[in-house]
Amino acid sequence: MTTVIKQQDFIDSVYEGLQYISYYHPMDFLEALKKAYEREQNQPAKDAIAQILVNSKMCAMGHRPLCQDTGIVTAFVEIGMDVRFDGDMTVQEMVDEGTRRAYCDPDNPLRKSVLRDPAGDRVNTKDNTPAVVHISMVKGDKVTVKLASKGGGSENKSKLVMLNPSDSIVDWVLEQIPHMGAGWCPPGVIGLGIGGTMEKAAVMAKEALMDPVDIDELIKRGPKNADEKLRLELYDKINRLGIGAQGLGGLTTVVDVKIKSYPTHATSKPVALIPNCAASRHIDFTLDGSGPVNLVPPSLSNWPDIDISNSKGARRVFLDNITREEINSWKVGETLLLNGTILTGRDAAHKRIADLLAAGKPLPDGVDFHGKFIYYVGPVPAVRDEVVGPAGPTTSTRMDKFVPMMLEQCGLMGMIGKADRGDLAVESIKKNKSVYLMAVGGAAYLVSKAIKKARVLAFEDLGMEAIREFVVEDMPVTVAVDSEGNNIHKIGPAKWKDEIQRLNFKYID
Repeated sequence: MTTVIKQQDFIDSVYEGLQYISYYHPMDFLEALKKAYEREQNQPAKDAIAQILVNSKMCAMGHRPLCQDTGIVTAFVEIGMDVRFDGDMTVQEMVDEGTRRAYCDPDNPLRKSVLRDPAGDRVNTKDNTPAVVHISMVKGDKVTVKLASKGGGSENKSKLVMLNPSDSIVDWVLEQIPHMGAGWCPPGVIGLGIGGTMEKAAVMAKEALMDPVDIDELIKRGPKNADEKLRLELYDKINRLGIGAQGLGGLTTVVDVKIKSYPTHATSKPVALIPNCAASRHIDFTLDGSGPVNLVPPSLSNWPDIDISNSKGARRVFLDNITREEINSWKVGETLLLNGTILTGRDAAHKRIADLLAAGKPLPDGVDFHGKFIYYVGPVPAVRDEVVGPAGPTTSTRMDKFVPMMLEQCGLMGMIGKADRGDLAVESIKKNKSVYLMAVGGAAYLVSKAIKKARVLAFEDLGMEAIREFVVEDMPVTVAVDSEGNNIHKIGPAKWKDEIQRLNFKYID
């Protein structure tokens, strides 16, 4: 018997699903974060996980995005052979319409990050469409939809290789993970696609990230096949690298490793690696013709009560009259509470600044970086009484090539972002006695509460990438690179790789 799925039910379900995952962590991932927090022994990493968990509960209560990067939508749609849709829209069009509604919702608007003409003008589509849709026909009379909204910080760390049949997958993965840095915002999940062809491996790796976090169950019952053996080996060995939460060093880098595999050519071994960040966002649901999906909110009792208000040991600093001498006294790993005025700017703004300087033109009226700090951020639109929407840091390495220009030509004092910096940026920071401060990726709503005033200064046409002025109160950051060039993202993981070995820490009993 044929099942009829109403077009509007499908669209409404995509809309509901995307709104739901914007502010609710999957409960299996939340439980894994709680376990990671409880066992973490490196205090900076533990504090970072605490911020992620507190942010998660705030978002669940306030129905606001877990991360300012609300991602690009991916949908896996499995359509039963006995299903018929009652409208005239294609599946792609229905997913796009649900996406458009979700991202333009006036009560919880999500950041629009999708650009058309990627090799040319890169113009924002203004509604985060089109989504990336994978369609398959299966037996049955239902439609199953797997939805994800994947942020660029983790997506940009994806890897793909064509190994020789005799090459070790474990060796290749362990070589890639340290080079990924912290821009993918660990702790998270690693998805692997193995076999098929190049594009099949990549699609499998993405779909693997939507599987439940169940590594503890696998450890208890033991592996039943080669993929499960590989999951356990990689889970153990990746965590033993000591990279830790936010790359600060620690016991937990991944909370699970997920694998999907497919038969491949005798001469080939395609392997794709895609990480999922601490703002994991995905859901799946089934439509059977009875109406749109009914998503039940999780109980707030699932979230732990963690107090992060204690600022003991943190140094409160005032940026409006900051001096080089004070900056030189900040030491790598130290926690600061920022107060005062900061400017924002990221990829597109930096490119425009570079073009203006190259042409001998002044910066826009009101934009003066001398003696100031810049925050690499693209916030979510504000609603109701918000000064600004969720406003967590973006991956700083994308701005590395602009660091000498900003420090030496624009008079910038320091930078705030997430994750590690490359050698060029660190050398320039050391040369100019500057500093790089790290905010926690995956705590965007929490960070936004420290922003008391916000206004656009320049490049308003860039939307979330415009230059803004923020006034902040007690915004928590960590000194990631100090004025001597000491780098916590090198020091922390190296220390904890040795510490894990010294402790003889057991990931798998």
